[in-house]
Amino acid sequence: MKKLIESKRRIFTGFALLFTVLIITNSCTKSKDLPGANEVFIQGMAFTPSTITVNAGTTITWTNNDGVVHNVTSNTAGLFSSGAISPNGTYSHLFSTAGTFPYTCTLHAGMNGSVVVK
Repeated sequence: MKKLIESKRRIFTGFALLFTVLIITNSCTKSKDLPGANEVFIQGMAFTPSTITVNAGTTITWTNNDGVVHNVTSNTAGLFSSGAISPNGTYSHLFSTAGTFPYTCTLHAGMNGSVVVK
């Protein structure tokens, strides 16, 4: 009887350990579905999509799916700047005029994107 209880305890402990590892792995990767028509995801230290094309009068929403703070800052001084976007946070900006608007995350070199407005 003692061997049966010990075997059950080991099986339960193994499942508990496996479940814990799966939960931790899932919470660290935070990968989401693809962004919608007027959305940009910040994940994997990149903007997805890196270039988005919309019509004038469209609001773009950036969602930070990474585990670190990011920002969205226009390369044209003063055009738009999100400030710090915490993990799971969002920032939205209305693009009312046609043009190409490159932006960056000033906290992380190499994170660049652009909005093309028709």
